[in-house]
Amino acid sequence: MKVTVVGAGAVGASCAEYIAIKDFASEVVLLDIKEGFAEGKAMDLMQTASLNGFDTKITGITNDYSVTANSDICVITSGIPRKPGMTREELIGINAGIVKSVSSSLIEHSPNTIIIVVSNPMDTMTYLVHKTTGLPKTRIIGMGGALDSARFKYRLAEALGAPISDVDGMVIGGHSDVGMVPLTRLATRNSVLVSEFLSEDRLNQVKEDTKVGGATLTKLLGTSAWYAPGAAVSGLVQAIACDQKKMFPCSALLEGEYGLNDICIGAPVILGKNGIEKIVEINLTDAEKEHMQTSAEGVRKTNGLLEL
Repeated sequence: MKVTVVGAGAVGASCAEYIAIKDFASEVVLLDIKEGFAEGKAMDLMQTASLNGFDTKITGITNDYSVTANSDICVITSGIPRKPGMTREELIGINAGIVKSVSSSLIEHSPNTIIIVVSNPMDTMTYLVHKTTGLPKTRIIGMGGALDSARFKYRLAEALGAPISDVDGMVIGGHSDVGMVPLTRLATRNSVLVSEFLSEDRLNQVKEDTKVGGATLTKLLGTSAWYAPGAAVSGLVQAIACDQKKMFPCSALLEGEYGLNDICIGAPVILGKNGIEKIVEINLTDAEKEHMQTSAEGVRKTNGLLEL
């Protein structure tokens, strides 16, 4: 199993690290345009192998896509990160050109690969890959929902005063501060609805804190977060590589599901060796449906800025 991660910055390096530590891949290629940067990150990570007990080979390379040939899964993290006060949508001008070029180069050398998109605005960048590569829709996945759901579970555990292993919950919709749809109604603590433990006001606070999870971290860090995004990607990669049939909310191309067409937006999917093996439709309340439609309108507005 060969995995390529494009972009050796904080998010890309975290992706490579978590994938390697889980020790299910034979090789991770880390590629960057900055001379020597990926090579240095790869060397540093390989020097943790004996300490962390993994045998995955991590190879760093500067802008030579031939080294990525025959990758089973490719992760695109490249592009400029958010700065404090920036929305994900403001990154579209620069990142669209980068993602289009990167995806084309990856497919040239790995035509059968599965692509996971991390670059922001993530739903629109996932849509761009669909529109410009010709890959089957099952092999193009946007990471956002997996990360948003992890942040949701963190906030739920915080509100409950519970260990996070007790908590389950999901965020669907667009990967944006206003577009996320945290499904508080369905969230559970060890199979018991969290509404049994938390007031409506507290649940609404959890929802709002989740929606601004990325912006909160950007304000604190001065740039985008990297540990949780890297871990989210590694979870998706492992589910595909190990054919786990796990359900994650991911940005997928919808063709009628949730009443939406020709849009990439967060929905629960089953991930296995073929990529997206099924899109799962949850029965939503009227309010959740309305929120999902509003979220889709926001994503379409950003998609309209693309030059396809």
